[in-house]
Amino acid sequence: MRRTFLRGAALTAAVAALPDAAPAQGTAAPAGAPMAGPAPGKAPITLSDFGSFHVGGRDFVISGQPAREVLFSPGGQPARVDPNGTYVIGGMYAGYMIPSPQRGRFPLLMWHGGGLTGVTWETTPDGREGWQHFFLRRGWPVYVSDATERGRSGWTMIPEATGGQPVFLTENNPWERFRIGDGPGSLARGTTLPGNQFPADKDSYRNFMRQNVPRFTTTDELTLESYGALLDRVGPSVVLVHSQGGFFGWRAAQERPDKVRALVLVEPAATGDMAKAAALKDVPMLVLYGDYIDGDARWPTIRANGVRFAEAIRAAGGSVDVVNLPERGIRGNSHMIMMDRNSDQVAALVQDWLVAKGLWA
Repeated sequence: MRRTFLRGAALTAAVAALPDAAPAQGTAAPAGAPMAGPAPGKAPITLSDFGSFHVGGRDFVISGQPAREVLFSPGGQPARVDPNGTYVIGGMYAGYMIPSPQRGRFPLLMWHGGGLTGVTWETTPDGREGWQHFFLRRGWPVYVSDATERGRSGWTMIPEATGGQPVFLTENNPWERFRIGDGPGSLARGTTLPGNQFPADKDSYRNFMRQNVPRFTTTDELTLESYGALLDRVGPSVVLVHSQGGFFGWRAAQERPDKVRALVLVEPAATGDMAKAAALKDVPMLVLYGDYIDGDARWPTIRANGVRFAEAIRAAGGSVDVVNLPERGIRGNSHMIMMDRNSDQVAALVQDWLVAKGLWA
């Protein structure tokens, strides 16, 4: 059951009554630090409800392991921990915000990419409002989740449960692989691709790296189960995905086409099941790709696979709009489009598409 803490005008009044935590006029905030309080020039957001919950997960049994003594806190008393028994693994966290008034006809579910969490949508590394704010301000009920084995979903270190070891990225990896820097060694040089829109100053990039978390490449089945459980709980929704989330978005829509009213894919890194492309014929889709792809070692193939999958859906009678942002005059986007300095411009394109599909009143 959802619990409402403050409703409607009461929440707006409470937010307005808080002391202004932003620096006084004429006082600069520390470099790279996000501004506290409402964004300059932005009206307060009125919520009718907000909260969080966990869904999904399965039992996993361990047996035959020795017990051990564990000191949980310095100066405390050791406790005997028996690792044998039933564990609950693979659950998924989701936080929701319901605006008042609502204009989105369905909830908007935001699913992040690999090595990241729902923070992807909540803010940007240089402290601007994220897409969570953008769509809340337009009346969409927004649900932001942390995928299984990441962030607030928790994770298990039991190898038999995860099937592998987690991958964690060095500082230079996203800089080079996410089409921010201009090649190997570019982080050390502090150089970016010409016109790149990612907030690439040292403090902002370090803020981004603080968001990175270990990820497994072997828990897709667990994750897909939890996304299915999320759709079952929330009901028919618009699903917005990024990168690795593209795989889960397409697969979840194939398994539950009645629960996905539209699918927006921001640089999907993988496709759905080609043999089940026809299952998506009644789910309108928008696929977005950023800049610098043609000069990248990996992304021309990744994009070609996505376009090929879109063509298969169209051949089955579906509707898929593929947008290469530079062709629309929107240039400089990295793989992290929702964090780039022109992120609101791209979000507006998504909003216009959703309006055109009759999903916003």
